[in-house]
Amino acid sequence: MMSHNDDDHSEEEAEPEREAGQSAVRMKKSRVISYQGTVTEVVSEGAGLYVIDRKVGLCLAYQPTPRRKLRAGDSVELHHVHFLYRPCPDFPPSMLCTCLRSSLRVSAFSRAASDTPDVRCPDDGALPRLLLEKNMGVSQYLWACHLSSQLARSLVPGVLKQQCVCVLSWKLMECVWRRGRGRRDIYSEMLDEPHTCPLTQYSVDRAVHQYISVSGLRECLETECWSSVSLSSLLPPDGPGLSRSQINTALSWSCRTLTSDPQAGDSLRQRPLLLLGVLELPSQKSEQSLQLRDGTGTLACVVTETSQDGGQRGVFNTAWIGCLVCVQKFTMVTERFLQSDFPSYQHLDQDDFITHKHCRVYLQFSLDDLHILSPSVAMVTHLRQKGAESRGEVTGRKRRREEEEEASSSSHPCVSMVIRVEQKEGVAWRNSGAGLKGEEAGLTPCFSVRAAVIGPVVSWGRDPKNEPMTEREKETEREDKVVLLLSGVCARWFPVLQPSLFYRLIAANTQDPSVLIGCGVSGRRGVELHTDSTLQVRSDWRFHTLTRPLSLLTYTQALSPTVLSVSDVLDCSSELVCLQAQVCERGGLTNRTGGSAAGVRLTVCDQTGRSLQVYLDLSHTPYPPGLLPGNTLLLSGFQRRVSRSGGVYCSLLPVSCVTVVSLGDTSSARPPPAPMMHLGVWALSREQRCIVGQVKGHVVCFLLLQLQWSCSLCGSVYIQSCSSPLCRSTSSVFQSKAKLVIDDGTGEAHVWFSGALVRPLLGLADSQWEGLQRALRVRGHVRVFPRGRSMVCDSDDPLLHFLLCVCSSDVVCRQLSLTCRRLTNQRSEEMKRFSRGDRDFMTRVTPPVQLTCLQLNAD
Repeated sequence: MMSHNDDDHSEEEAEPEREAGQSAVRMKKSRVISYQGTVTEVVSEGAGLYVIDRKVGLCLAYQPTPRRKLRAGDSVELHHVHFLYRPCPDFPPSMLCTCLRSSLRVSAFSRAASDTPDVRCPDDGALPRLLLEKNMGVSQYLWACHLSSQLARSLVPGVLKQQCVCVLSWKLMECVWRRGRGRRDIYSEMLDEPHTCPLTQYSVDRAVHQYISVSGLRECLETECWSSVSLSSLLPPDGPGLSRSQINTALSWSCRTLTSDPQAGDSLRQRPLLLLGVLELPSQKSEQSLQLRDGTGTLACVVTETSQDGGQRGVFNTAWIGCLVCVQKFTMVTERFLQSDFPSYQHLDQDDFITHKHCRVYLQFSLDDLHILSPSVAMVTHLRQKGAESRGEVTGRKRRREEEEEASSSSHPCVSMVIRVEQKEGVAWRNSGAGLKGEEAGLTPCFSVRAAVIGPVVSWGRDPKNEPMTEREKETEREDKVVLLLSGVCARWFPVLQPSLFYRLIAANTQDPSVLIGCGVSGRRGVELHTDSTLQVRSDWRFHTLTRPLSLLTYTQALSPTVLSVSDVLDCSSELVCLQAQVCERGGLTNRTGGSAAGVRLTVCDQTGRSLQVYLDLSHTPYPPGLLPGNTLLLSGFQRRVSRSGGVYCSLLPVSCVTVVSLGDTSSARPPPAPMMHLGVWALSREQRCIVGQVKGHVVCFLLLQLQWSCSLCGSVYIQSCSSPLCRSTSSVFQSKAKLVIDDGTGEAHVWFSGALVRPLLGLADSQWEGLQRALRVRGHVRVFPRGRSMVCDSDDPLLHFLLCVCSSDVVCRQLSLTCRRLTNQRSEEMKRFSRGDRDFMTRVTPPVQLTCLQLNAD
């Protein structure tokens, strides 16, 4: 039975409320009604949440806690209760909330005994007490109650005690909403007319954050990895015309990126997602990135943070390790790896040609977008140095916990030394030796760090962690170098060790300073050695990031490596380079047999639009995450090479290191436009530095047009069947190629077009293009030379005449804007013979520049 008072507001009023960073929030007015029903479910006794008649929610949090808690089966009568519709998407749409003027009466008691309190919902009434103190809205309270029940299942055991889950969920609620109300006046709620209380108005936000566990997120991404995509959509626009090897190479790798906020792009859910977990070093040897862990699982993370100079760089502060954080803004990345043997485009719907497939799931976010819920001891020290403690970021409870941990660690002596990382090599699989046992034997990940030792080895009675440097650690009488070798478990420090930064290396449970002294290399008498001492890092040693001392700023800047741009690499002559560039394209490598190899080909560019090819051979290194278009990479120790044709590219060396320094919009990453080039200048330039450029000119004439049905396996002409006697393929693809002359006023160029670019070049509609393909089915191929005669067809052929008319029409001979790649294997000059009467003349002629069209730009 339900009734309501006509004197109160019977209609819901809504007004938009827009806040920065949030969607429009609707403010509604509740109805005051009376209701009678039976309690069917106890959601949380401590939070005062129940379900009546299996469909109506009941909230008693705004009233004093009753002596007898409601039980399932109790019949209740509610008077002057507020009716709310959809205050929280995680609860039933219809909600009844009691205020201080409401009355609740149990008309019939349940015969069932009281249920055992649910461990997921603490029964200490912490949430109602916080509601009374903070005076938040009912929508926020319901969201915090639902979050507390989920966190009790997924929090890492030992991070927080059970009674702290409610406080944590409330803290998260304040972090998400960032707004509150004034002080609650309970006397006005009971006595004022007309009646006003916190339940009179409530907010409805359909875009409120939705919590998801780490394992739940991983399972969703892996489940939708292949079901959400069709293989044909992974191919370029000219996919139907690709050969067998081209199709399988294009399908070997693909990527799907989703954002945590649906308003920012494609997302996994309709509501913004919220993640909680502890940042940790990678637990698996094959990982090269930090991981986020909760009680349900772990997930790899590509993390960046803001450096002291304000720029973005790879994560470097070890104080974040062990912090319980809330991640609101992140990108979910799913990389697909497919091994297939599809004969042609028409066979993509047959899964029998797929030999193996797997996916790799990880997150991308910046530490600037995290909210610390439970800082580590090192983070407490770091925040204290920044003066954040006075702003309330470190609570008294955390300070007490820090003191307890420091007291407990006081009985563990250690030694330490301060180092400055100068160079870091990449992780590689190396043979650890036959002397090791178990899982340590065989190939293990290893990398080395070359560092400068700042000061002597210092003994401590307790672990100093990341405390400020002391005077005895700043002695710089001599400059020692050391090479740190990290292998096996120690390779997990790879994500946080960055060049040009200071770290404190701590060897625990010892007072012997010799353990941190590197071993030299012995040589023969009379031989001068120019090698640094080496030090094998042990599994129980720790690194802590230190604030850069002001007294060493000059020293730091002098030893900082020179980071080049793409333009600098193209113009320099160094053999070993360190460059920073944005990834604009990614592709796979093929071996000599045409199959996919364990490698990646990246096309990187800078702000000028100049691009560079980078080849990564990953057969002996763990797979690095984050090599996505849109991300900015720091490529250290790469070899600059020049091809036989004069093109410049870079390749991976055993000492090379790849670091993601900035995250971009990987879903819609567009590289900067290529530089505008004049054909006359481009043709006379002997240097092969600028390979890709934009060209604007007029089409002078056609030189060649070739249309052909080819075998998808061997590439021979396909006429009813493959023309090659050694091939029995029954699949064919339509391929097109064109060559024309373009003039921009400064010079001429021969431009090649192929694939999907030929149809818009000829100005043909889709139906005309399909009819042209059907007409060529019988003859297999045709070649048209508009400046001469066809070498295949007779002059009376109507198809030839049609193509000749198309090539010489005004639709084709028009102004074009192209993005082209210059062929680098052409000669600068060539000798030509001219005849004039009975005399022959020899002269040197600069051949026209040869270009390959990559894109037809809009005029």
